[in-house]
Amino acid sequence: MTDLFCIVDEFCKEYDQIVDKSLLGNISKRPPRMSKSEVITITVLFHLSGFRTFKYFYIYYVQKHMQSEFPQTVFYNRFTELMQSNLMPMVTFLKTCCLGKCIGISFIDSTPVRVCKNKRIYTNKVFKGIANTRKSTMGWFDGFKLHIIINDKGEILNFTITQASEDDRNPLKKERFLDKIFGKIFADKGYIGKELSKILFIDGIELITNIRNNMKNCLMTMSDKILLRKRSVIETVNDELKNICQIEHFRHRSFNNFLTNIISGLIAYSFLPKKPAIKYNKF
Repeated sequence: MTDLFCIVDEFCKEYDQIVDKSLLGNISKRPPRMSKSEVITITVLFHLSGFRTFKYFYIYYVQKHMQSEFPQTVFYNRFTELMQSNLMPMVTFLKTCCLGKCIGISFIDSTPVRVCKNKRIYTNKVFKGIANTRKSTMGWFDGFKLHIIINDKGEILNFTITQASEDDRNPLKKERFLDKIFGKIFADKGYIGKELSKILFIDGIELITNIRNNMKNCLMTMSDKILLRKRSVIETVNDELKNICQIEHFRHRSFNNFLTNIISGLIAYSFLPKKPAIKYNKF
């Protein structure tokens, strides 16, 4: 927790300096009781604590057992407002301090992020007009898709959030999503497409996937075949994001709260001491 707070606090100091220079005019506003670094630290710490409900974590753990670390805590409702107001600093912190580096071998996949149970799809009002319904390999769901790219060390290189009906190949057509990606990208059969392969080839990226039953066989190096079999590492990352970092639950009361939960969960994943990785000495 101390290391996390120090890293976040150093970032918040630089972030405030940049934001203050960009403000127009003199805006006098009473500062909140809790600082940005404290709010972000507590929000990220929840995903590493093992608690399943943030309200219980904040009221019964932070306010009772962490008074020495956070002496100026506020009421729970006020803290949820501070969480949503610090969404932009959290996204900036994730993009600048928590992403890994590409070494030429990357894996991409998308995972559904459900916002409600299937029985409540037609009665859910929080995400009305924002989320939509789509069928995945695990059945129908209502929500969004989280697209992530990881390296062979299990570090997240980039991410994006789309609607559930979005094609998995569309994010790869955006330059910002592949800004710092090069080399080879290993994906499943859902990313097969001649047009997409041509676009990535022009940018210096080689897309490697398995072939469908009705497709002609193609030549592939032995190393690419082995790495393609190791693509399950990204499935393990998605599993840890949902079951350990808890980026998916059905208790959202606003769209901003949904985004805050996902961003803080991705930040928490970057601080996990051990991530799924490929061991090259075994093949």
